[in-house]
Amino acid sequence: MALSIDQLRKDFPILNRTVHGRPLIYLDNAATSQKPQVVIDALTNYYTQTNANVHRGVHQLSEQATVAFEQSREVIAEFLGLKESRGCIFVRGATEAINLVAETWGRTHLKAGDEIILTALEHHANIVPWQIVAERTGAKILVVPVTAKGELDLVVYQKLLSSKTKLVALSHVSNALGTINPVAQMTKLAKSAGATVLIDGCQAASHFRVDVKALGCDFYCFSGHKTLGPTGIGVLWGRPELLDSLPPYQSGGDMIRKVDFEGTTFREAPERFEAGTPDISGAIGLAVALKYFMSISEVAHTHEQKLLVHATERLRAIKGLKIIGEAAEKVSIISFLIEGSHPHDIGTILDTDGIAIRTGHHCCMPLMKHLGIPGTARASFAFYNTFAEVDQLAISLERIRKMMA
Repeated sequence: MALSIDQLRKDFPILNRTVHGRPLIYLDNAATSQKPQVVIDALTNYYTQTNANVHRGVHQLSEQATVAFEQSREVIAEFLGLKESRGCIFVRGATEAINLVAETWGRTHLKAGDEIILTALEHHANIVPWQIVAERTGAKILVVPVTAKGELDLVVYQKLLSSKTKLVALSHVSNALGTINPVAQMTKLAKSAGATVLIDGCQAASHFRVDVKALGCDFYCFSGHKTLGPTGIGVLWGRPELLDSLPPYQSGGDMIRKVDFEGTTFREAPERFEAGTPDISGAIGLAVALKYFMSISEVAHTHEQKLLVHATERLRAIKGLKIIGEAAEKVSIISFLIEGSHPHDIGTILDTDGIAIRTGHHCCMPLMKHLGIPGTARASFAFYNTFAEVDQLAISLERIRKMMA
């Protein structure tokens, strides 16, 4: 029997709660997703049945925890379309992943005169680390502009590429506008110029499965909390041979081969970049989350696209409401403004109706500056949202418009 959205909603206990006496309508999924019961159960099971430190332990609990932890890495590889898991590193999230690459690859490969290409759609987490590295190395940052529809200008991008281009770092999907960037095409162009490519996959991994080999990139990262998993866990994938050539990001236990006061030798990836006790329960919970998602990914993606179409039609019909970012290829994210209303006021009033959205610059201040706005209200939909919830959002927004008129 085909899965129904009503069936899937039952997997998420938080969707049963109320906010201000109203049924919760959670439309802040781009900030963090809700967690299915199987993930919650996995965390409980780990702490009640298997809690022990991983690697090198000779007792049963440690051995069981180690097996579960490393099996989680195999699930990550499967989600990313990989046959081996050695390039999959557990980190706290995409922010740490990008900082890891900036501090290891960036410091050892960039020099004065080199160029880093970013895009106008980037989250601060994929801007600031490169600014810091550029300041230290003398490298220069170039930016791919965005069109009025919220799409990257590929003509300008191709002109920016040159023999000076050493790195292209871009988001797979814009967290502010929902734009799906043509990352495979952009990666191919970057590689033809001899550049290394990092893709921030935070907003992509929560909507569809990823094949990093098909994308052709060198690094790919995403955060667990946006993909139905726990907070504080994420993944950096890198080409294993490239990772093995990089210095450690942090140092301590579990990433060493041999320590002596005369010197230390380090292990290969992924252990080289996982100093100290890892977030074992987080890794296990993330693996369960990704297994769950992979089992429903086609149903989920189809439903989300239908939600996007329906929500776009309903919001466009509201007088004075302007959708910001209408790319031809989008995930189920809609940023908008209402004439005469501040985004924060929109979010606050919606909260009284039990509707959770995100307001502000969405950690994309350069993009907002380019668009000439301080920020937006953003409704982001997941597969567990319903058409009825979209309709209620539209009703509430119409009420706000009349209040502010």
